[in-house]
Amino acid sequence: MKNKKLFIIIMLVIIVCIALFIIFNNKTVKKSKIGNNSTSQEIVENILNISSYKAVIEVEVKSNKNENKYVIKQEYNNENNKKQEVLEPSNIAGVKIIKEGENLRLENSNLNLVTLFEKYNYISDNCLDLDSFIKDYKNDENAGFKESENQIIMQTNLKKLYIDRSTANPVKMEIKDANKNTAIYILYKEVNVNS
Repeated sequence: MKNKKLFIIIMLVIIVCIALFIIFNNKTVKKSKIGNNSTSQEIVENILNISSYKAVIEVEVKSNKNENKYVIKQEYNNENNKKQEVLEPSNIAGVKIIKEGENLRLENSNLNLVTLFEKYNYISDNCLDLDSFIKDYKNDENAGFKESENQIIMQTNLKKLYIDRSTANPVKMEIKDANKNTAIYILYKEVNVNS
């Protein structure tokens, strides 16, 4: 009699575990919509609806006379909370630009300098971040995207964002000057995007 009750209890526990496993897996599949099976339109919509991201980018800035390279760490929580920190070159490493609401703070950790600009509206757009690209894409009536085998290329008048089709993450961005020459080239080394 005890063995029969024990057997029934074990079977109920196994059934509950299987049911929980099925429920959990169904929720996981619904949440992780972006990936190998996603359509290009879904991937583009995911980029356009980013709520936050962290990235380490390599930036190459070209001018008529020279070329400068930087490594920058970016964090974006929403339109009013952004942070960029220069990691390289070493002579300006530690310089941070932090936008919190209407305030802009410049920090240089190496020199222990902090400058705060309250209600600073003049630097509301930073062409190096994804937020700027998203705003341009949404406001450019000629913006669109095209597909290649491994990438989706979102394009505005002066910017192109290349997205890896399998991860749905940005790979690189090109920003052109008024003469349509590539002035800034951004390579995403590490990126963590949340929609």
